[in-house]
Amino acid sequence: MAPMLSKTLLMTALLALPLGSAAPVSAQEAKPREPVISVTGDGESALAPDMAVVTLAVVKQAKTAREALDENNKAMTEVLKALKEGGVAERDLQTSGFSIQPQYNYPQPVDGQQQQPQLIGYQTINSVTIRLRDLAKLGQVIDQSVSLGINQGGDIQFTNDKPEAAIEEARKNAVAEAVKKAKTLSEAAGVKLGRIIEITENVPRPLPQPAYRATMMKEADAAVPVQGGENNYTVSVTVTFAIEQ
Repeated sequence: MAPMLSKTLLMTALLALPLGSAAPVSAQEAKPREPVISVTGDGESALAPDMAVVTLAVVKQAKTAREALDENNKAMTEVLKALKEGGVAERDLQTSGFSIQPQYNYPQPVDGQQQQPQLIGYQTINSVTIRLRDLAKLGQVIDQSVSLGINQGGDIQFTNDKPEAAIEEARKNAVAEAVKKAKTLSEAAGVKLGRIIEITENVPRPLPQPAYRATMMKEADAAVPVQGGENNYTVSVTVTFAIEQ
């Protein structure tokens, strides 16, 4: 009987272990939550752009797809050649879109019956995205490109090649604003601000000023006037402070 009694005592002890280990967890969960203040600070820094990204396109229409493609190729080849001769590096030129689409004429219904669409030709579109590092040449580049065959595009984004310094300044401004807000809140509430528990930063986000946007026509006979303005870089941070008891 002694061995059976020992086995029973051992099983009783093992079953009791989970209950004993659960007690400290429950006590920890019952611990009061540390009082905190969480604030969000936004910082901003402005920087003059030193680079422009512009997208231009050649659009051609012809009776056949072959004719439309040949005309488009001829115009885009001249555009790319002029850009390279003007100092734009190969790495700053990228084909960003190409398409060949049939063009249809849709006749009016006859006696209430829909008519079959009529194929009238083909349209080709070839787009190139240019990174221009000399902003002084931007208007000239657009004007010259239009003269050589560019007839669609004009979306320009002014940006910075190395915005790190501006983002760093915006980051400091964001933290400073968060600390200032926390101090104001703690003073208003009559409590003392404690240590920083957590800082969370959102991804830096550049906010370029609105730029020239238009559909350019071949009739343009003067350099396109463009204005770079400034780029605003913003950083948002959330800072959590403890409240001293």
